[in-house]
Amino acid sequence: MDPDAVAKAFVEHYYSTFDTNRSNLANLYQESSMLTFEGQKIQGSANIVAKLTSLPFQQCKHSITTVDCQPSGPSGGMLVFVSGNLQLAGEQHALKFSQKQEAHNKQSQKLNLWIGSGLHELIWCGFDANVPSNAHTTVKLLCSE
Repeated sequence: MDPDAVAKAFVEHYYSTFDTNRSNLANLYQESSMLTFEGQKIQGSANIVAKLTSLPFQQCKHSITTVDCQPSGPSGGMLVFVSGNLQLAGEQHALKFSQKQEAHNKQSQKLNLWIGSGLHELIWCGFDANVPSNAHTTVKLLCSE
């Protein structure tokens, strides 16, 4: 199977699940998985999902701009880099983000991926202290599209 097609399908599944029910991401992580989210290192499926479900917003929509991948490791895994926009409900401007994930095949199933490690960063484009904050975010970002 084409690695780019696998990466694209994996990314679509991950972000649509994130946007609709983050707790369902648990089956994509294992106890050895690690996520670095905005500099905070979190290990283990339960801890990662706890972090993702505790984010200060309930509704969001990821819009993917780029998906780049390359093979990684002998078991058919892949390194996937994603960038795009994160639109929070009630916010006028989308946040830019980038995420790197290293996905591995489960030993018992071909092309059934789990995330071994991931790095997630919001890209802070600008800040206007005069824009009032609301319940969804602690600061408003003004990022041009």
